Parts: sequence; structure tokens; C-alpha cells
Amino acid sequence: MKKDIRIVKTKALLQQALLSLLQHKSLDNIKVAQLCKEANVSRGTFYLHYTDVAQLFGEYFEELTDDLRKAYYEPYVRTHFQIEHIDSDMIRIFHHVQKHQAFYKIVFDPNTPLAHYYQFFDLIRSLVRESVEPHEQDAEFIVSSSANLIIGFIMQWVREDFKQTPQQMNEMLLKGNRIGL
Repeated sequence: MKKDIRIVKTKALLQQALLSLLQHKSLDNIKVAQLCKEANVSRGTFYLHYTDVAQLFGEYFEELTDDLRKAYYEPYVRTHFQIEHIDSDMIRIFHHVQKHQAFYKIVFDPNTPLAHYYQFFDLIRSLVRESVEPHEQDAEFIVSSSANLIIGFIMQWVREDFKQTPQQMNEMLLKGNRIGL
């Protein structure tokens, strides 16, 4: 089924407006009227697609999550889950982060509530958990450590305003994994 380009554009405008407002306000403090004004979309149009701002955020977060999941698993799929065969050209997670810079700047801003950080941390942990042998002793500590390694790299990249290329970040992450950070 073909997507209506008007709907796609309207939703993109609303998502961009939401990200813009989230730079200055918490999700709970964003009103539909403010969002529509920022997006230059009528309230009626907003309500054709969403019941409230939280639903818009939920849809955006789900799309972002799906994209992140694909980016995370790509090197595993390409190597048939043989981790030792992963090279830096296969890693796609930093390409994902670069594509969604506005979101990651909000999540890792020191003024953003920790709830967003923990939501992201839990997402990364769930991805990592699927690639760790569950019978390993202390598996949950390994999962948390690996998730924090990825998040730490992303946080530092955000702090440095994405100065490095995704390829440079891939190489550093791979090096960090191989030396057992």
C-alpha cells in the first residue's frame, strides 16, 4: 500500500516541531497548540493522526527504536553472529545516531530528565542481551557494561558535537570492545 505523501510530510513536520520544543521543555509541558504552531499545522490535522503529544512521541520513539535495532544488528547478520568477524565498516549504530542527531542531543543533554536516558539505556541493554550467552556467569553485568560502553561513546560524541565521522566512531568502538573496556 502506497503512503500518502501529505501524511508523511505532516508527521515529519510534527516530529521536527516536537524535537525543537523538547530542547526547551519536558514532554509533559508541551501542549498541542504549541506543537501545532511550531509545526505550522492545524490542531484539527494534529488530531487526525494523534490523540495527544505523548502518542506522537511514542510513535517517533518507536520509529527511532526500529531504526536503531536494524543498525545494531546489521554487523551481526552480515557475519552470521560471528562477532570476531565484525569490522568497523559493518557497524551502523553511529550512522543511525548521526541521522537522528537532534534526538540524541536532547537525550544526552545534562538538563534532560534522566527518564529519557534510562529508557535509552534499557533499549540498548535489550539489544546487547540478545547477543550475550544467557548461561554466562554474571551475564547481566556483562550486558550492562557493554550497553554503557556504547552509550558512553554516543554521549562523548554528542558532547564533542559530532566532530568525528561515524567511521571513526566505529573504529574506536571496535577497539574498545576488543581490548575489553
